[in-house]
Amino acid sequence: MKTFLKLAVSISVPLAVGVLSGVATARGVTEWYPTLTRPAFTPPSWIFGPVWTLLYLMMGFAAFLVWQWGLEAAGVRVALVAFLVQLALNGLWSLLFFGLRAPGAAFVDIILLWLAIAVTTWLFWRVVHVAGALMVPYLAWVTFAAVLNGSIWSLNR
Repeated sequence: MKTFLKLAVSISVPLAVGVLSGVATARGVTEWYPTLTRPAFTPPSWIFGPVWTLLYLMMGFAAFLVWQWGLEAAGVRVALVAFLVQLALNGLWSLLFFGLRAPGAAFVDIILLWLAIAVTTWLFWRVVHVAGALMVPYLAWVTFAAVLNGSIWSLNR
């Protein structure tokens, strides 16, 4: 597959998950989320869009760097499968939290997501160090998001 096409697919897939999550949860974001009791460290709503866009671009580029080694190369297939698993858990979180308005279920998902990102980061690092490094901000943001999710769940039982 041509390099440009691999890059386009690698970046488009995470961005598509982000767009689909946003569309599927828009009502919950505007109608339900503002009614919740949130901790003092909750960032302003406007920050989430730019941060997630940047993270989706970075994780897509990381996947591209791994994919560039070829599916036959050691560790590449496993790393890309792990990437798709964490991406599915990422999309599921939005549906659970905003779509179903279930912060407890979303908290369980985000813990699994964090573990999947950590595994993906490690697997990416083993193939291409830069790809692993590109996943670290995502892991950090999801760490913060897990604390936020858990706090919201606790405050709104």
